[in-house]
Amino acid sequence: MPDATAFDLATKDLDPPLAVVDLAAFDANADDLVRRASKPLRVVSKSVRCRALLERVLAKPGFRGVMSYSLAEALWLVETGTADDVVVAYPTVDHAALRRLAADDRARAAVSIMVDSPAHLDVVDSALGFDHPEIRVCLELDASWRPLRALHVGTRRSPVFTPRQARDFAAAIDARPGFRLVGMMAYEGQIAGFPDAAGGRLQSAAVRWMQRKSAAELLARRGAAVRAVREVADLEFVNGGGTGSVEVTGSDASVTEIAAGSGLLGPTLFDGYTRFQPKPAAIFALPVVRKPTRAIATLFSGGYVASGPAAASRLPSPYLPAGLKLLGLEGAGEVQTPVTGRGARHLNVGDRVWLRHAKAGELAERFTHYHLIQGDRVEQTVPTYRGEHQSFG
Repeated sequence: MPDATAFDLATKDLDPPLAVVDLAAFDANADDLVRRASKPLRVVSKSVRCRALLERVLAKPGFRGVMSYSLAEALWLVETGTADDVVVAYPTVDHAALRRLAADDRARAAVSIMVDSPAHLDVVDSALGFDHPEIRVCLELDASWRPLRALHVGTRRSPVFTPRQARDFAAAIDARPGFRLVGMMAYEGQIAGFPDAAGGRLQSAAVRWMQRKSAAELLARRGAAVRAVREVADLEFVNGGGTGSVEVTGSDASVTEIAAGSGLLGPTLFDGYTRFQPKPAAIFALPVVRKPTRAIATLFSGGYVASGPAAASRLPSPYLPAGLKLLGLEGAGEVQTPVTGRGARHLNVGDRVWLRHAKAGELAERFTHYHLIQGDRVEQTVPTYRGEHQSFG
C-alpha cells in the first residue's frame, strides 16, 4: 500500500472533497490489460466517464474503440472527436438520440447500436420511419450459464441464447431494410464480473468451479453461434468479456476483441480476483470535520454507494492512512462518514482521509473534475462527464 504523503503533497492547495487519478497506476493497469489480452481491447466508457482518460487509453497500443452505455453518450463521444468507433452496449429506446444518429452521416458510420429482438428494430422504425438510412447494429448473445433449465447464472441480458436463435435473428435483421448487422457481443458477467477469491475458501472454490464449467460451455456455444451468424452476415467484430475475464475470453477463437474498463481504475470490487490485481488508480479524499471520540474521526460527506445488490461490498473503503474502517451502524453517509480503527487516533480536524469507490466509473458521477497525479504533483485537472454537464444514466 502506498503512503498518503504523495497524494497529500500533490493536492495540498486543493480543498477536499476531491478525486484524483494516479496516472502511474492507470498506465500500469492499461499495460497489464494489454499483457493479459491476446486480442484488441475496446475500452468500456461507463467504467471511466472522463474524456481525457478515454483519450489517454485509446492512444495506447492494444486499445481500439469504445463501448458506451447509451446512444446519447456515443453520439457525444463522436461529436467531440473522442472516438470514431463506438458500440452501444445496451439497447436504446431513445427516439431523440436515434433521430440524431440518422441525421449524422459521421455518427452512422461510427456507431453500432445493440439489438437482441425484433422489438428493438421496431423502435428504430418507429422513431425514424420505415425509409430511414442504414443503421449499424450489433446482435447480443446471452452468455450466461444455464446448467439446469431453471438455473440462470449470470446477468439478465439478451433472450438470444442458442446458435439457432442467433442465426434466425440475424436473418431477420438482414431482411429488414435500413439495418446492417456488423457485430456480435456476448458478455460473460458470471466470469468477468464475479470475483473468484472474495469469499471463504469453500465459496471461492465453488466460484472457480462454476467459472471453469461456464467458460467451457460458452466456448462451444459462442463459437457455434458466431459461425451460424456469419452464414448470414459479414461481421466486422465479435466482442466478449470484461476486465475479469480477459484471459478466458481471449482464448476463444471466435472473439475478435475484448471489452475492458474497470481494470484501468482498480475499484475495490476488483480486489478479489486471482487472475490479476489492478492498482488503485482512482481515489478520493474527504476532510476530517469532527472528532466525537479519540478513536473516531468523522469525515464530511462520503455516501458514494455503488450500484448493484445492497451489501457492504458496495460501500466506499477507507484506503489511506492505513488502519481505518467504517462504522457498521452508520456506514458512509450523505453528509458525514465516521471512521474508526487504529489510524483514527492520529487524525485531527482538517486532516484528509483517502478512500476507494467500489466501482470504477460511478465515482465520476460524484465529482466534476479529476486531478491527474504524477508522483507528488497534479499534472492536469480534467472534467468528468459531470464536469462537462453530461449525464447519461
